[in-house]
Amino acid sequence: MVVHAAAGGTGSLAVQLAREFGAGRIIATASSDEKRAFALERGADAAINGDAEGYKDRVLDANHGRPVDIILDAVGGSVLDSALDALGYLGRLVTYGASSRQAARVIAPSRLAVDTITVAGFWLIPLIAQNGAGGAALEELLDLTARRRLRPLVGTEYDLGRARDAHEDLLNRRTRGKLVRLP
Repeated sequence: MVVHAAAGGTGSLAVQLAREFGAGRIIATASSDEKRAFALERGADAAINGDAEGYKDRVLDANHGRPVDIILDAVGGSVLDSALDALGYLGRLVTYGASSRQAARVIAPSRLAVDTITVAGFWLIPLIAQNGAGGAALEELLDLTARRRLRPLVGTEYDLGRARDAHEDLLNRRTRGKLVRLP
């Protein structure tokens, strides 16, 4: 399994949940040595540079030469395009963000069929809106957090006057965890 942006708020939780629920080998991607070290601390087995150039080779190396079964993508764009090449037979890629602010290429349905892979989208807000507050799954996450099995990371706090700084830090990949905007 590969988790993109594994030092971010959602990515670091995904690594921890994958570990908690026995997902097997967990490969984290992150943009710096510091962020990769953080992903390893959170439970990843390997941490690699997540840039699109050379992505497939780095993933295969980290997975002992084998394609991966699952990729969780919060980056989008050319990284998502490259990630498809690292999926194995019956592999699944779930996209839940586009931090790169780039559009991925259009995926031909025939490629999905020939490679027997699935690409799915996920966004929590409509899920909660349609299904209530998250029900049993949210209760389980909160319980894991209360028992300190899941450790959400609050990153930098910014007051409203520093909103621009927060955006610039996000765009320049200088953040870890979830950012907090103070009133």
